[in-house]
Amino acid sequence: MRRAVISLFVLSLCVMAHGQKYAVVDMEYVLKQIPAYETANDQLAQISKKWQREIEAIEAEAKTMERNYQTEMVFLSDDMKRQRAAAIVAKEKEATDLKKHYFGAGGELDKKREALIKPIQDEIYNALKELCEQHKCQMILDKSSAPHIVYMAPKLDVSDELLMKLGVSH
Repeated sequence: MRRAVISLFVLSLCVMAHGQKYAVVDMEYVLKQIPAYETANDQLAQISKKWQREIEAIEAEAKTMERNYQTEMVFLSDDMKRQRAAAIVAKEKEATDLKKHYFGAGGELDKKREALIKPIQDEIYNALKELCEQHKCQMILDKSSAPHIVYMAPKLDVSDELLMKLGVSH
């Protein structure tokens, strides 16, 4: 009885899998072919580098303040020591706050990425949806993010079709 139930279960899985239609897309390949995506990534990298340099300049200033404080400490009154220590802490906090503002969750970099990348992602999503309907697929998998795909029939890959739908020649 148990063997019959297991056999029936395996048979039903095979029938269900056979009835499904899938397609596969290589999003890494597709995104590399889209000039707007590459441009957006370049802009994000430039902005990120600019902000990082700004933060590093403030951190360097804090380190310089700390070195000067350590050097001059013997000549300072207790009140001056407290003021200098507070100034150093304030400068370090400024760098930390700026890091959070630019690079933290929901920070400026996330907002900029959303503004630059989301329209491209939406366009790709809509083209994939059309392809899925056109091919009568139930699912499209991304083979670049699915390392568990051991083998795939090349005819399932609709990456080039997606690029044509997006108006990108490669």
